[in-house]
Amino acid sequence: MSAAVKVRVPGTTANCGPGFDALGIACTIYNELELILSQEGSLVIEVEGEGKGMIPVDERNIVYQVIQKVLRKVGKKYHGIHIKMVNQIPLSRGLGSSAAAIVAGLFAANIATGNTLNKDDILDMATAIEGHPDNVAPAIFGGITTSVIQGDQVRYLRFIPPAKLSMVVAIPDFDLSTHAARNVLPQTVPFKDAVFNISRTALVIGALCQGEFHHLRYALEDKIHQSYREHLIPGMQQVFDAALDKGALGAAISGAGPCLIAFAQDHCDQIGAGMIQAFASKHIKASYLVLDIDTEGAKVIGD
Repeated sequence: MSAAVKVRVPGTTANCGPGFDALGIACTIYNELELILSQEGSLVIEVEGEGKGMIPVDERNIVYQVIQKVLRKVGKKYHGIHIKMVNQIPLSRGLGSSAAAIVAGLFAANIATGNTLNKDDILDMATAIEGHPDNVAPAIFGGITTSVIQGDQVRYLRFIPPAKLSMVVAIPDFDLSTHAARNVLPQTVPFKDAVFNISRTALVIGALCQGEFHHLRYALEDKIHQSYREHLIPGMQQVFDAALDKGALGAAISGAGPCLIAFAQDHCDQIGAGMIQAFASKHIKASYLVLDIDTEGAKVIGD
Protein backbone atom coordinates (compact mmCIF):
# COMPACT_ATOMS: atom_id res chain seq x y z
CA MET A 1 0.00 0.00 0.00
CA SER A 2 1.30 3.47 -0.86
CA ALA A 3 0.54 7.01 0.28
CA ALA A 4 1.24 10.31 -1.44
CA VAL A 5 1.01 13.95 -0.42
CA LYS A 6 2.17 17.32 -1.70
CA VAL A 7 2.78 20.18 0.72
CA ARG A 8 3.85 23.82 0.58
CA VAL A 9 5.89 25.59 3.27
CA PRO A 10 6.72 29.32 3.41
CA GLY A 11 10.10 30.88 3.84
CA THR A 12 10.64 32.96 6.95
CA THR A 13 12.57 35.93 8.26
CA ALA A 14 13.71 35.58 11.86
CA ASN A 15 14.98 37.80 14.69
CA CYS A 16 13.30 40.94 13.30
CA GLY A 17 16.10 43.04 14.73
CA PRO A 18 16.14 42.63 18.53
CA GLY A 19 14.08 39.42 18.85
CA PHE A 20 17.05 37.07 18.56
CA ASP A 21 15.99 33.40 18.27
CA ALA A 22 12.44 34.34 19.32
CA LEU A 23 10.63 36.33 16.61
CA GLY A 24 9.81 35.14 13.12
CA ILE A 25 7.60 36.05 10.18
CA ALA A 26 6.29 33.74 7.45
CA CYS A 27 6.89 35.19 3.97
CA THR A 28 5.19 34.66 0.62
CA ILE A 29 8.02 32.64 -0.89
CA TYR A 30 7.65 28.87 -0.85
CA ASN A 31 9.16 25.44 -1.13
CA GLU A 32 6.99 22.53 -2.29
CA LEU A 33 7.54 18.90 -1.35
CA GLU A 34 5.92 15.87 -2.92
CA LEU A 35 6.26 12.64 -0.93
CA ILE A 36 5.32 9.12 -1.98
CA LEU A 37 5.67 6.26 0.50
CA SER A 38 5.37 2.64 -0.61
CA GLN A 39 6.31 -0.84 0.57
CA GLU A 40 8.28 -1.53 -2.58
CA GLY A 41 11.13 0.38 -4.17
CA SER A 42 13.97 2.42 -2.74
CA LEU A 43 14.96 6.01 -1.95
CA VAL A 44 14.56 8.48 -4.82
CA ILE A 45 15.15 12.20 -4.31
CA GLU A 46 14.62 14.89 -6.95
CA VAL A 47 15.49 18.56 -6.49
CA GLU A 48 14.29 21.40 -8.69
CA GLY A 49 14.94 25.12 -8.32
CA GLU A 50 17.14 26.47 -5.53
CA GLY A 51 19.78 23.98 -4.43
CA LYS A 52 19.60 21.75 -7.49
CA GLY A 53 23.00 20.10 -7.86
CA MET A 54 23.97 21.08 -4.29
CA ILE A 55 21.39 19.47 -2.02
CA PRO A 56 22.23 15.79 -1.32
CA VAL A 57 19.99 13.26 -3.05
CA ASP A 58 20.85 10.35 -0.78
CA GLU A 59 20.40 9.54 2.90
CA ARG A 60 22.25 12.74 3.89
CA ASN A 61 19.26 14.77 2.70
CA ILE A 62 17.66 16.58 5.65
CA VAL A 63 14.13 16.03 4.33
CA TYR A 64 14.73 12.27 4.17
CA GLN A 65 16.19 12.31 7.68
CA VAL A 66 13.21 14.09 9.24
CA ILE A 67 10.78 11.85 7.37
CA GLN A 68 12.51 8.91 9.05
CA LYS A 69 12.01 10.59 12.44
CA VAL A 70 8.28 10.74 11.84
CA LEU A 71 8.15 7.13 10.63
CA ARG A 72 9.94 5.96 13.77
CA LYS A 73 7.68 8.06 15.98
CA VAL A 74 4.46 6.67 14.49
CA GLY A 75 5.82 3.13 14.21
CA LYS A 76 5.72 2.72 10.45
CA LYS A 77 8.30 1.63 7.88
CA TYR A 78 8.45 2.04 4.12
CA HIS A 79 11.07 0.73 1.72
CA GLY A 80 10.05 3.02 -1.11
CA ILE A 81 10.45 6.75 -0.41
CA HIS A 82 10.13 9.17 -3.32
CA ILE A 83 10.87 12.81 -2.49
CA LYS A 84 10.49 15.65 -4.97
CA MET A 85 11.59 19.09 -3.78
CA VAL A 86 10.69 22.23 -5.74
CA ASN A 87 12.48 25.11 -4.03
CA GLN A 88 12.01 28.85 -4.37
CA ILE A 89 13.67 29.82 -1.07
CA PRO A 90 17.36 30.71 -1.58
CA LEU A 91 19.80 28.57 0.40
CA SER A 92 21.98 30.03 3.17
CA ARG A 93 20.61 33.54 2.73
CA GLY A 94 18.62 34.08 5.93
CA LEU A 95 15.15 33.23 4.59
CA GLY A 96 14.61 29.99 6.51
CA SER A 97 15.51 27.43 3.84
CA SER A 98 16.62 24.81 6.37
CA ALA A 99 13.55 25.38 8.54
CA ALA A 100 11.29 25.04 5.50
CA ALA A 101 12.97 21.73 4.57
CA ILE A 102 12.59 20.39 8.10
CA VAL A 103 8.96 21.47 8.42
CA ALA A 104 8.10 20.16 4.94
CA GLY A 105 9.54 16.72 5.71
CA LEU A 106 7.83 16.43 9.10
CA PHE A 107 4.51 17.81 7.86
CA ALA A 108 4.36 15.69 4.72
CA ALA A 109 5.38 12.47 6.50
CA ASN A 110 2.77 13.04 9.18
CA ILE A 111 -0.02 13.58 6.64
CA ALA A 112 1.09 10.58 4.56
CA THR A 113 1.08 8.27 7.60
CA GLY A 114 -2.38 9.18 8.86
CA ASN A 115 -2.02 12.64 10.45
CA THR A 116 -1.52 11.33 13.99
CA LEU A 117 0.66 14.27 15.08
CA ASN A 118 -0.71 17.75 15.59
CA LYS A 119 1.08 20.96 14.64
CA ASP A 120 2.34 21.48 18.19
CA ASP A 121 4.00 18.06 18.04
CA ILE A 122 5.60 19.01 14.74
CA LEU A 123 6.77 22.32 16.22
CA ASP A 124 8.50 20.54 19.10
CA MET A 125 10.17 18.06 16.74
CA ALA A 126 11.25 20.78 14.32
CA THR A 127 12.67 22.92 17.12
CA ALA A 128 14.66 19.99 18.49
CA ILE A 129 16.19 19.52 15.04
CA GLU A 130 16.70 23.20 14.16
CA GLY A 131 17.81 24.23 17.66
CA HIS A 132 15.49 27.22 18.02
CA PRO A 133 11.85 27.97 17.07
CA ASP A 134 12.13 31.41 15.46
CA ASN A 135 11.97 30.08 11.87
CA VAL A 136 10.08 26.80 12.27
CA ALA A 137 7.14 28.30 14.21
CA PRO A 138 6.07 30.77 11.48
CA ALA A 139 6.83 28.16 8.80
CA ILE A 140 4.28 25.86 10.46
CA PHE A 141 1.62 28.36 11.54
CA GLY A 142 2.07 31.33 9.22
CA GLY A 143 1.85 34.94 10.33
CA ILE A 144 4.17 36.40 12.95
CA THR A 145 5.22 34.25 15.89
CA THR A 146 7.04 34.89 19.12
CA SER A 147 8.24 31.71 20.80
CA VAL A 148 9.92 30.44 23.95
CA ILE A 149 11.21 27.01 24.90
CA GLN A 150 9.71 25.82 28.18
CA GLY A 151 11.32 22.55 29.21
CA ASP A 152 11.06 20.32 26.16
CA GLN A 153 8.08 22.17 24.69
CA VAL A 154 7.74 25.33 22.62
CA ARG A 155 5.21 27.92 23.67
CA TYR A 156 4.28 30.43 21.01
CA LEU A 157 1.99 33.33 20.22
CA ARG A 158 0.86 33.84 16.62
CA PHE A 159 -0.71 37.00 15.26
CA ILE A 160 -1.39 38.95 12.07
CA PRO A 161 -0.90 42.73 11.99
CA PRO A 162 -4.13 44.72 11.54
CA ALA A 163 -2.71 46.55 8.51
CA LYS A 164 -0.83 45.40 5.42
CA LEU A 165 2.92 45.20 5.84
CA SER A 166 5.36 44.27 3.09
CA MET A 167 8.96 43.12 3.28
CA VAL A 168 11.58 44.19 0.77
CA VAL A 169 14.36 41.61 0.84
CA ALA A 170 17.75 42.48 -0.65
CA ILE A 171 19.55 39.26 -1.61
CA PRO A 172 23.32 39.68 -2.10
CA ASP A 173 25.11 37.30 -4.43
CA PHE A 174 26.90 35.32 -1.73
CA ASP A 175 25.78 32.89 0.93
CA LEU A 176 26.43 32.85 4.66
CA SER A 177 25.96 29.75 6.76
CA THR A 178 24.09 30.06 10.04
CA HIS A 179 27.03 28.30 11.69
CA ALA A 180 29.48 30.96 10.51
CA ALA A 181 27.10 33.76 11.51
CA ARG A 182 26.71 32.30 15.00
CA ASN A 183 30.43 31.82 15.48
CA VAL A 184 31.03 35.59 15.50
CA LEU A 185 28.61 36.18 18.38
CA PRO A 186 29.93 36.73 21.92
CA GLN A 187 29.13 34.38 24.79
CA THR A 188 27.98 37.29 26.95
CA VAL A 189 26.73 40.82 26.25
CA PRO A 190 26.84 43.98 28.40
CA PHE A 191 23.89 44.49 30.74
CA LYS A 192 22.93 47.75 29.00
CA ASP A 193 22.81 45.96 25.63
CA ALA A 194 20.48 43.32 27.07
CA VAL A 195 18.16 46.07 28.37
CA PHE A 196 18.38 47.80 24.98
CA ASN A 197 17.16 44.64 23.23
CA ILE A 198 14.47 43.77 25.77
CA SER A 199 12.88 47.20 25.41
CA ARG A 200 12.98 47.11 21.62
CA THR A 201 11.66 43.55 21.41
CA ALA A 202 8.66 44.65 23.46
CA LEU A 203 8.18 47.67 21.21
CA VAL A 204 8.46 45.75 17.94
CA ILE A 205 5.83 43.22 19.05
CA GLY A 206 3.52 45.99 20.23
CA ALA A 207 3.99 47.95 17.03
CA LEU A 208 3.25 44.91 14.85
CA CYS A 209 0.23 43.86 16.94
CA GLN A 210 -1.30 47.33 16.93
CA GLY A 211 -0.34 48.29 13.38
CA GLU A 212 1.61 51.29 14.67
CA PHE A 213 4.41 50.71 12.19
CA HIS A 214 5.98 54.14 12.64
CA HIS A 215 7.69 52.70 15.73
CA LEU A 216 9.61 50.15 13.65
CA ARG A 217 12.44 52.51 12.73
CA TYR A 218 13.68 52.35 16.31
CA ALA A 219 12.05 49.10 17.46
CA LEU A 220 14.10 47.08 14.93
CA GLU A 221 17.42 48.26 16.39
CA ASP A 222 19.60 45.59 17.97
CA LYS A 223 22.82 45.31 19.99
CA ILE A 224 23.28 41.57 20.55
CA HIS A 225 23.85 40.16 17.07
CA GLN A 226 23.70 42.62 14.16
CA SER A 227 26.78 44.67 15.01
CA TYR A 228 28.83 41.49 15.42
CA ARG A 229 27.70 40.24 12.02
CA GLU A 230 28.14 43.50 10.16
CA HIS A 231 31.61 42.64 8.85
CA LEU A 232 30.16 39.47 7.29
CA ILE A 233 27.77 41.57 5.19
CA PRO A 234 29.74 44.36 3.48
CA GLY A 235 27.68 47.52 3.11
CA MET A 236 25.07 46.50 5.68
CA GLN A 237 24.64 49.94 7.25
CA GLN A 238 24.66 51.65 3.86
CA VAL A 239 21.89 49.31 2.70
CA PHE A 240 19.86 50.08 5.83
CA ASP A 241 20.36 53.82 5.30
CA ALA A 242 19.34 53.56 1.64
CA ALA A 243 16.15 51.69 2.58
CA LEU A 244 15.18 54.31 5.14
CA ASP A 245 16.02 57.12 2.72
CA LYS A 246 13.64 55.61 0.16
CA GLY A 247 10.77 55.36 2.64
CA ALA A 248 11.19 52.10 4.55
CA LEU A 249 9.68 51.91 8.03
CA GLY A 250 12.74 50.10 9.35
CA ALA A 251 15.37 47.55 8.37
CA ALA A 252 17.22 44.56 9.83
CA ILE A 253 19.26 41.49 8.96
CA SER A 254 16.98 38.67 7.83
CA GLY A 255 17.77 35.76 10.13
CA ALA A 256 21.52 35.20 10.21
CA GLY A 257 21.92 36.99 6.87
CA PRO A 258 23.24 37.88 4.42
CA CYS A 259 19.80 38.99 3.20
CA LEU A 260 18.79 42.38 4.51
CA ILE A 261 15.11 43.17 4.96
CA ALA A 262 13.22 46.44 4.95
CA PHE A 263 9.64 46.77 6.16
CA ALA A 264 7.32 49.03 4.20
CA GLN A 265 3.75 49.82 3.27
CA ASP A 266 4.51 51.56 -0.01
CA HIS A 267 7.40 52.59 -2.31
CA CYS A 268 8.63 48.98 -2.19
CA ASP A 269 10.30 48.97 -5.59
CA GLN A 270 12.07 52.24 -4.90
CA ILE A 271 13.29 50.83 -1.59
CA GLY A 272 14.50 47.65 -3.26
CA ALA A 273 16.35 49.59 -5.96
CA GLY A 274 18.02 51.76 -3.34
CA MET A 275 19.16 48.73 -1.38
CA ILE A 276 20.62 47.14 -4.51
CA GLN A 277 22.47 50.34 -5.38
CA ALA A 278 23.94 50.47 -1.87
CA PHE A 279 25.23 46.92 -2.23
CA ALA A 280 26.63 47.82 -5.66
CA SER A 281 28.63 50.67 -4.08
CA LYS A 282 30.49 47.90 -2.22
CA HIS A 283 30.94 45.93 -5.45
CA ILE A 284 28.35 43.35 -4.43
CA LYS A 285 25.78 42.18 -6.93
CA ALA A 286 22.32 41.79 -5.43
CA SER A 287 18.66 41.40 -6.31
CA TYR A 288 15.51 42.10 -4.34
CA LEU A 289 12.09 40.57 -3.70
CA VAL A 290 8.93 42.21 -2.37
CA LEU A 291 7.17 39.75 -0.07
CA ASP A 292 4.03 39.87 2.04
CA ILE A 293 3.21 38.04 5.25
CA ASP A 294 2.06 34.47 4.60
CA THR A 295 -0.99 33.75 6.77
CA GLU A 296 -1.38 29.99 6.16
CA GLY A 297 1.91 28.36 7.04
CA ALA A 298 2.52 24.74 6.07
CA LYS A 299 -0.39 23.34 4.07
CA VAL A 300 -1.37 20.40 1.91
CA ILE A 301 -1.75 21.35 -1.75
CA GLY A 302 -2.34 17.90 -3.29
CA ASP A 303 -2.32 14.15 -2.79
